[in-house]
Amino acid sequence: MIRTLFVEPVAILALAGVVLVGVPWLLYEDHPPEPGLTPYTPEQATGRATYVDLGCAYCHSQQPRDPSYAPDAERGWGRASTAGDYVYDSPHQLGTMRTGPDLFNIGARQPSVDWHLVHLFQPRAVVSWSIMPSYPFLFEVKDAAGPDDRVVTVPAPWGPATGVVVARPEALALAAYLAGLDHTYPARDLPLRSKAEPAAVGGAP
Repeated sequence: MIRTLFVEPVAILALAGVVLVGVPWLLYEDHPPEPGLTPYTPEQATGRATYVDLGCAYCHSQQPRDPSYAPDAERGWGRASTAGDYVYDSPHQLGTMRTGPDLFNIGARQPSVDWHLVHLFQPRAVVSWSIMPSYPFLFEVKDAAGPDDRVVTVPAPWGPATGVVVARPEALALAAYLAGLDHTYPARDLPLRSKAEPAAVGGAP
């Protein structure tokens, strides 16, 4: 009875931990970055921390899949990701849900920081059918902009009735992080199934 209730379940959990956690860790703990990957700038790293804090991974993934699993390249999300693409990511934001599009290459599709700022302030101002929540607390509405303020031009009717929208430092950093997500460089260790696939970049955000 003790063996059935305790020993065998613990053994199964231990085996699963070794196979699912231990083996991948041994294989990839010293994995080198892809040749085209660059470290985040200080501003991008700050923006990434905001991305993590806001829980963006609950609705967005950052892992285009191999064509044998999903048509992500046809959706414009780019080639399949590799272990070398995530060397500078901690904690990883792979995500499992796709309520919104994959963001692994959002910077290639939407390189404009201004676009991301408007999108963060009010997503429906740039994508009419978006169900993404807005993040007005990342911005400030002022009567007039100061000399160092980054004014966000929000199209009607989504902007304030009076005053101007100014991006807070958190919004600027987050927009810089998103605009910098571009992994369209060639990958060294793509799975064999993907090597013949084109690395599509276009498509909807």
